[in-house]
Amino acid sequence: MGKKSKRNTPKPNSNRAEKLAERRAAQEQASTAVVRPFEGLAAECDLVAMREFVPTATAPLTLRDGNRLLNLATVLPGAVAALVRSEDDVPTGYIAVQVQAEPADPAVGFGFSAQWATTVEPGESLNSAPLDAVTPTFADIVDADAVLDITVHKDFNWWIPEGVAPDAEVAATVERANQAIMPSARLDGLNAAWWVDAGDKAHLRWVRPEGEDDLMLALARLHAAGKLNLGEGSRFAGSFRTHGLLVPVFDLDNERHASEWTPAATELGERLVEALAIDTPLTSEERRSRDGIRSRQVTLR
Repeated sequence: MGKKSKRNTPKPNSNRAEKLAERRAAQEQASTAVVRPFEGLAAECDLVAMREFVPTATAPLTLRDGNRLLNLATVLPGAVAALVRSEDDVPTGYIAVQVQAEPADPAVGFGFSAQWATTVEPGESLNSAPLDAVTPTFADIVDADAVLDITVHKDFNWWIPEGVAPDAEVAATVERANQAIMPSARLDGLNAAWWVDAGDKAHLRWVRPEGEDDLMLALARLHAAGKLNLGEGSRFAGSFRTHGLLVPVFDLDNERHASEWTPAATELGERLVEALAIDTPLTSEERRSRDGIRSRQVTLR
């Protein structure tokens, strides 16, 4: 027998070997990633929204114990995991859901950040959350039954504490971040229904708490009946799945303000609830709708 060809074997320490090692590490992390990390939290859907597509927002967190003020934030300066600063001479912590170093289990990463932010002194920041076997989860630190009272900001000026004059570099960083913002709003009275103005059109991205299979059937029933929309000036654009949840997306007329879509979105939510209660098999037309929706579906995480 001839010798085995080494043509496709990368040389040690070569660029190709390094890229292959990075790819294997990414595949291993993906295989161990938790599918639905925030399951069981009342704020699950809004947590997913803030993590995936809300640009600039904050929300106070209700802790299981401890009296330090702690806030959730979409993103912090430098994409750090957490920081603590003094506000009115009170130590106030912030933990970010959009971070540069992504943990395999976000719930554990947030748990470490939250615990860290309740113990260090103002002026400290945490670049990433190192995880180990004893790292608490987010649900260990915060009240799992508490919903988020979210403040959606128009810009990132809240990065600069009130009364503090930023230096030129910090001001430039905030200005660059502000220029990248797409206006967003959370529709009143609806769980995790988010409007965003993307420029040429607006979108509704609605993070739903139902199981993916059940929600897919409900979407198919409404689509087949011509009821999967928010009325004139809207159309169902597709859906994506992230963190174990399904997110239907609708294109909207951007000439209308976010609040103008609330009544139609409320009605759509009621139609979805009714469709979710139906347990009969799909009709042939509903199956075609389901297959069409699935063909346009993408997975983010």
